[in-house]
Amino acid sequence: MNKGSAPPDGTTPEPPKTPVGTPPKGGRLKAGLLSADAWVDTALWRLTSSLRHGLEGYSAWLRRFRARGPARVAAELASDGVTFGLLGLIVMLALAQDAIDKTARADWRTTEDFSVTFLDRFGNEIGHRGILLNDTVPLEEIPDHMIKAALATEDRRFFHHFGIDVVGTFRAMMENVRARTVVQGGSSLTQQLAKNLFLTNERTLERKINEAFLALWLEMNLSKREILKLYLDRAYMGGGTFGVAAASEFYFAKNVRELSLAEAAMLAGLFKAPSKYAPHINLPAARARANEVLTNMVQAGFMTEGQVIGARRNPAVAVDRSRDRSPDHFLDYAFDRLKELAREYPALANDRILTVRTSLDPGLQRQAERAILDTLRQHGQRYRVEEGAVTVVVPETGAVRAMVGGKDYGASQFNRAVDALRQPGSSFKPFVYITAFMNGYSPRSVVPDAPINIGGWSPRNYGRSYRGPVTLKLALTKSINTIPVRLSQALGRDKIVENAHAMGISTELKITRALPLGVAEVTVLDMSAAYGSFASGGLKVVPTPILEVKNSTGETVYELSRHRRAPERVFPPEKAAEMNDVLVNVVEAGTGRRAQVPGVTAAGKTGTTQAYRDAWFVGYTGNYAAAVWFGNDDFSTTARMTGGSLPAMTWKAIMEYAHKGIELKPMPGVDRPPQPAEAQIAGGEAGGARPRLLREQSIAVLEEIGARLDAIGKRADLPAGGPVAGRDGVESITR
Repeated sequence: MNKGSAPPDGTTPEPPKTPVGTPPKGGRLKAGLLSADAWVDTALWRLTSSLRHGLEGYSAWLRRFRARGPARVAAELASDGVTFGLLGLIVMLALAQDAIDKTARADWRTTEDFSVTFLDRFGNEIGHRGILLNDTVPLEEIPDHMIKAALATEDRRFFHHFGIDVVGTFRAMMENVRARTVVQGGSSLTQQLAKNLFLTNERTLERKINEAFLALWLEMNLSKREILKLYLDRAYMGGGTFGVAAASEFYFAKNVRELSLAEAAMLAGLFKAPSKYAPHINLPAARARANEVLTNMVQAGFMTEGQVIGARRNPAVAVDRSRDRSPDHFLDYAFDRLKELAREYPALANDRILTVRTSLDPGLQRQAERAILDTLRQHGQRYRVEEGAVTVVVPETGAVRAMVGGKDYGASQFNRAVDALRQPGSSFKPFVYITAFMNGYSPRSVVPDAPINIGGWSPRNYGRSYRGPVTLKLALTKSINTIPVRLSQALGRDKIVENAHAMGISTELKITRALPLGVAEVTVLDMSAAYGSFASGGLKVVPTPILEVKNSTGETVYELSRHRRAPERVFPPEKAAEMNDVLVNVVEAGTGRRAQVPGVTAAGKTGTTQAYRDAWFVGYTGNYAAAVWFGNDDFSTTARMTGGSLPAMTWKAIMEYAHKGIELKPMPGVDRPPQPAEAQIAGGEAGGARPRLLREQSIAVLEEIGARLDAIGKRADLPAGGPVAGRDGVESITR
């Protein structure tokens, strides 16, 4: 019979039986899962059973443990110590997270501070800012006595501890307790390096914890020689210097390789308190400290008394830097501006060692300093004034040629030319007048000088008298107070503030009723630049002290002529010409007569604040714009000092020097080029302009007479709101 055929009787064949023990279809997966579940259950049961038996055994042991007397005390202390130790470790790790994160920087061995050498506009070195750093000398070439002096003074067991000197710390604590004051420090050399590289000098528990962790991290990542080299390169040594190599050049004008034992001892003494023991400031204290370092070297066994006796008898002599005269206020300003440029131009921040050619004119700077000091010496006591400041800028380019931030940088590093906020008084009025000229008025517009009341506030003139209708030119020449107040009422004070900011005033100008009289606070630098807009014919002047920046390889990474934006026009040239004509008249016939410079057309405005606290003269020529301020730091009053006195006299002294031997540039709208000979025929037949026969004072008087005659009968019946034409082309304005 063939396989698979039906039986002969026609019945259905039975299916083959499944062998015993064979799982049904799909049962293998189920069996595997059941086995895994059984294994997990068994493992968990065994684990819990083991833990239960362990706990029961531990409990049984504790029941049998009967510590008494000292053993129990020791056990309790050990138990509490472990508990609190673990808690303390967790807390310390949490506190140290911020410091440990600092080690993630790939460039942690390098400094984040700039090391800048400044040059004047002619390329001569004038000073340094930032850090003075020289890390190019290998450790092998640093004199052995320099290294021994550092180790004997700062960390004698440096090569025997793991970053934290437990023995040295305990010894320092005992000495401090015995002396009842801090006479020794407990920080190891590695801890000091950790502070120099990653932390600040603040005295807090958190910093000490971070310092300890970072010291351990340094020991694990650097060799002892690498740590020692970094410390000798990065420790602050006073005078803006970092590291023994830079300090050797600064204090002794010699390479670190040539240091004598006495000089090395003096440098090692600076690690503890560089400002206190700096030899160029306090040589006796520096020598006494160096003698202590020599004693430390003997006590540490690094040298014998016979080897150091020569250094004791012939102490080091530092370079005399008392005669160094650098323009420190200007350098501070230039350094701050460099940091701002580094944020604006990332290429500057790639290299921290830079050479900057500034716009400083050293001769003009010396003259500005001399003028301030001479004025204060001659007249300071008489006028009860103590401080002065001046900034001289070049119109259009904005290059700052000179800056004096106070009479004595050594006594006060505060830069009054850049950072001091003082009220400008009447020297703010030109911002009001240029706004008026831009809104339909002219120097010949007439405004009544009469009492005015605004919400109970009534400004008064300096002489407590009123002139009646006057031209705007005469009003600014005589510094009349009521006129700018009336103009601000007609124009809107917000327009005045907007124009002042557009011209370069960067400080907040609060809009008040007295704003036109100069009660808002400004800086000397801003006033210089803002008045430079008049001299430039309406172009905004942006002050800057930096002309060029080169990196450590000599590559030029910034150049003012290439990176400077095109000057922004803030008002039309014709309005600048009108303003210049008025401000020239202030110097020739008004309150600024003491600022007249022979042979040079000068313009400007005086300013005196309430109670004579501040006195200003801000002026310009075709070549320079400058602001001069005198006052007291405590805002005390002076002895009736006005802007037309000391400030104007000082401005003249500076500008007389500044214009010697240079080509005089014409002032827009005021100076005219020389007329050809044929144009100077009497009567002007050749079309030339008639020569000026009257002085400015005479012209001002005639204009005032004409204005008074023109205003007769035209007081209250004229429509309000703006300038209207009067007789003979003279403009007037209603109240």
